[in-house]
Amino acid sequence: MTLHAVFQDRGMRRFTLIWLGQMLSMFGTATTRFALIVWAYQQTKQATTLALIGFFSFSLYILLSPVGGVLADRYSRKRLIILGDLGAAVLTVVLLILYSSGNLQVWHLYVSTALVGAFESFQVPAYQSAITLLIPKDQFARANAMRSFSQQASDVFAPIFAGLVMGIIGLGGIMVVDLLTFTFAIVPLLRIPIPQPARAAHAARERMGESFRAGWQYIRQRPGLLGLLLIYSGINLMAGLTYYGVLDAMVLARTGGDQTAMGAVRAALGAGGVLGGIVMSVWGGPKRKIHGVLGICAISFLIGDFATAIGRITPVWMFAAFVGTFFIPIIVSCNRTIWQLKVEPALQGRIFGIQGTLQTLSVPVGYLLAGPLADQVLEPAMREGGALAGIFGGLVGTGAGAGMGLMFLGTAIGGFGIAMLGYIIPAVRNVERDLPDFSAPTSTS
Repeated sequence: MTLHAVFQDRGMRRFTLIWLGQMLSMFGTATTRFALIVWAYQQTKQATTLALIGFFSFSLYILLSPVGGVLADRYSRKRLIILGDLGAAVLTVVLLILYSSGNLQVWHLYVSTALVGAFESFQVPAYQSAITLLIPKDQFARANAMRSFSQQASDVFAPIFAGLVMGIIGLGGIMVVDLLTFTFAIVPLLRIPIPQPARAAHAARERMGESFRAGWQYIRQRPGLLGLLLIYSGINLMAGLTYYGVLDAMVLARTGGDQTAMGAVRAALGAGGVLGGIVMSVWGGPKRKIHGVLGICAISFLIGDFATAIGRITPVWMFAAFVGTFFIPIIVSCNRTIWQLKVEPALQGRIFGIQGTLQTLSVPVGYLLAGPLADQVLEPAMREGGALAGIFGGLVGTGAGAGMGLMFLGTAIGGFGIAMLGYIIPAVRNVERDLPDFSAPTSTS
């Protein structure tokens, strides 16, 4: 099907308008977040400050995603998406007032990023489940790729934009621009109807705990989905250990603190993700989406992490970063599509909330493990004469950064192995064949 034919569909056109608004809002939010991180570091000159901002951004999202999912099944998903946007806008207004009055402090950022995560915990399950009944099933993968593209594009271009304009309009001006982008997100949502699934009569009377148990029981009773959830959590753990946890530190350690090298690797990461999102948006992914999760993931770890591990120069790391992130939109989109196709719309909110919590939980776990593993175990072991230098030194080198390079070797093997495990487990390998696609009536909100 051509792209022209795709966007002739009314649902796809409506989704595209909503997506454009959300992408602009996401760009504004990412710009403000980057500017605030720069401001916070200028106040404290401590890396721990930035690590805590990252940690708090996950905290409430992980805790509240199941609650947000239940609410998405009970109430208007459209209103929950709007609530998420409005909540983030109000927090930006509060930060702007604090900054303009000279009262902004670093701890305010810890609180605000945690609260932004709380609003996202309500918005994300509602947004993901709303897509299911807004567009045709054969366009799920393309829509999910567009969502992934918007995230990757924001990660790449928001810091560039912030760096260009911060010296001109200042932090306060950037927050004003962020508030303007919220209007682009809200207006399409107010005008475009989003279908709601038909609800069972008992759903509104169901207690929150009962809803959680029902959602978890639904996943447990479907070994293919449960196995896919565990596989994906393992993949995120591998990513948290290295790409999220130690990539920047490894490049700096192996280049003697060359920030230009780190910036080049970061640029390659972003470029790979953006191009991968474009390719997936046009292509739509493999016919069997499980190959897009397991097969593509195995390739990404085997090439990206392995090349990062053995690389000693910036161009090799740039290649590895580009290849590794190029495949991410494909993996993410195919995984989302499987869940959207196999879970009944009336249950998708609570299911996606639980899924989001369990999948995301392994990322901060990886963060917490990465530092001590690198600093206290593998870096000392890979120094000249270290316990592991004689075994792995010929492959990843020795000295500063070599221990973190060895971590990438470990995640190359571990990530590849986790993906291949999915193929070994029949329920995961055949999840698309064994579980029927949903079929449910809708009501329009």
